[in-house]
Amino acid sequence: MTGSDHEDLVQEGMIGLLHAVRSYDPNSGVPFEAFAAICIRNKLYSAIRAAAAEKHAPLNDSVSIQSSSFDDTAHGSIKADPEAILIGREGVSEFMDALRQSLSRFENKVLLLYLDGLSYREIARSVNKCEKAVDNAVQRIRKKANIIHGENGSPV
Repeated sequence: MTGSDHEDLVQEGMIGLLHAVRSYDPNSGVPFEAFAAICIRNKLYSAIRAAAAEKHAPLNDSVSIQSSSFDDTAHGSIKADPEAILIGREGVSEFMDALRQSLSRFENKVLLLYLDGLSYREIARSVNKCEKAVDNAVQRIRKKANIIHGENGSPV
């Protein structure tokens, strides 16, 4: 996967294997090894496709330098539309409120520490959990944020 390391691929493969173990039907007539190989391969392909889609996000979310939102003055400052700024802030506030309500107490703690810029190791020490538990919480937070973002279209 682009921008990922070996451990991420191994983890995705293990998730595929777990799916194979949980969903394998011995009466299907398909050998487990073949079924597991397909599940693992599909999980890896999905992860690679997702990573490839995310790598273009900065380009898709960028602002054109020829946009009319830039001032042509010598200072090159950005024109501020107070109404747009206020609406944007309200949207972000509504999104964050909805996200906080959907999170568990532990996930809320992790989110606050994560937004403060702490590393997984620092967060783990602060909440007295292992780094993997923190990583799992961050992944759940991201999933919930994506669901909420899709529901109300708030800017993230």
